[in-house]
Amino acid sequence: MGNRRRVAERRKTRPAVIGGMIAVVVVGAGAGAYALYGGGAVADDGTRASDQKPKVKTGPLSPAEVTTTARAFLTAWQSQKVDRAAAATDDAAAARSLLTGYTKDAHIKDVTLTPGKPTGDKVPFSVKGTVSYKGTDKPLAYDSALTVMRRTADGKPLVDWHAAVVHPDLRDGDTLVTGAAGTPPVKALDRDGGELTKKKYASIGPILDGLREKYGKEAGGKAGIELRVVRGKAAEAKDLSDKTLLELSEGTPGTVKTTLDPKLQAAAERQVGKKARSSVAVVRVSTGEILAAANASPGFNTAFQGSLAPGSTMKVITSSLLIEKGLASADKKHPCPKYFTYGNWKFQNDDKFQIKNGTFKASFARSCNTAFISQAPKLKNDDLTKEAQQVYGLGLNNWAIGVPSFDGAVPVQSAAQMGASLIGQGGVRMNPLNMASVSATVKAGTFRQPYLVSPDVDGRKLAKAARTMPASTLSQLRELMAYTAAYGTAAEAMAGVGGDVGAKTGSAEVDGQKKPNGWFTAYRGDLAAAGVVQQGGHGGSTAGPIVAALLKAGG
Repeated sequence: MGNRRRVAERRKTRPAVIGGMIAVVVVGAGAGAYALYGGGAVADDGTRASDQKPKVKTGPLSPAEVTTTARAFLTAWQSQKVDRAAAATDDAAAARSLLTGYTKDAHIKDVTLTPGKPTGDKVPFSVKGTVSYKGTDKPLAYDSALTVMRRTADGKPLVDWHAAVVHPDLRDGDTLVTGAAGTPPVKALDRDGGELTKKKYASIGPILDGLREKYGKEAGGKAGIELRVVRGKAAEAKDLSDKTLLELSEGTPGTVKTTLDPKLQAAAERQVGKKARSSVAVVRVSTGEILAAANASPGFNTAFQGSLAPGSTMKVITSSLLIEKGLASADKKHPCPKYFTYGNWKFQNDDKFQIKNGTFKASFARSCNTAFISQAPKLKNDDLTKEAQQVYGLGLNNWAIGVPSFDGAVPVQSAAQMGASLIGQGGVRMNPLNMASVSATVKAGTFRQPYLVSPDVDGRKLAKAARTMPASTLSQLRELMAYTAAYGTAAEAMAGVGGDVGAKTGSAEVDGQKKPNGWFTAYRGDLAAAGVVQQGGHGGSTAGPIVAALLKAGG
């Protein structure tokens, strides 16, 4: 986009004196108007023009408005007219700060911005420039997009400002900086000593970023020069790590060994590659070592940091609670009606099924919601929270796996929300690593915090559970999961997975989604795994095959 300069035509006008007041003749497009100092012009209906409010334009943006607004912003940005570019957005202060830093802090120059074909209010554009720092230059190229909106106050079309307009990897509050990296790079190794790279494992990026942030200074490396995203407070609250976008000069990496198994990691990458929005994690039951973690969307580590309702996989934890309190027993009769109302909510089962005169084992295997919610009136509001924290080590925000992670959340709730929590809805939130740990706890009989880097490397303390579940509860829970793997909703996925196995499926409803998130958690021998396919549907047919394939691959 080139720079254009319009030179306004200058005219000399001579004011006319009318009755002691000055009138200036303003010549417009085919019309004349008079502005009299000391009063507004009077319209035919007796009102003054100054009393009339300007009409505010509303409604959808026209293609011309979208194109004109986008071009005005991009032209100003490319020309380094920061104030003008910022004024073309709905948050001039934030835009001015980031666009100023684009040149001053990120040292990006000779920028060329090329808009693409708009789609509705959205305009894609390509960015080409040069990052120049202390005599070192390197080309930069990436794609971004902006959205045009209409300001409510005056109807003016403006760029809907977010940091991602400047670069898609930016979150609001983040900045771009070029310079000596604050943290030296690391060379991450798998458990066999092989190097872990994004080229070899597509979804390993967030893990490598996390390892560098945690161990870069301790691993003995030397920082290089790079353009990177420096996270703001909002992103830090979500445990997002700083991200390298372009390396101008290489640093000297230190070495960090992880617990990832190259065979299982490769298998995990293949499996999530078959299902959009899927994530999976695999742990070793006897130690807690994380053997694999992969995500179909490589930009965010959902396997470790996701915060999603786990649906019926939560019934593993709820079952141990009910059995401990004498409210359920594997082979005893247990109610599974079509409906159950609690806290003024009417809960039902998938396809409104019911099991007449069935056992708790049958309800677990078929994932009967009402079998669990029917016990809510007999529970205290904090019972499920205590079970998750004390037995499964969840929701205490104290896991130290070696990279950023979310430890799950089972908040204390009441009434209908408490009932919903029993089936993994309400305020309950988990990720595949959390649910793999749940299966591992059932198989091992005790909680072992998962970890990616051995605590021996830095002397950190791993989280502990306050207690183990009673032996009778544990044996029944294993029986429930084994029965579900053989005859229940997990049977199809687990077919052909031999040995000592157990599994549980889950489907979690999410507002605004046509399909629920599909969950699956299972164990086989010394391996435990869990996966989720967002907007996938039933867990047995979506996440189930991914988890089962990894249990097989692990031997």
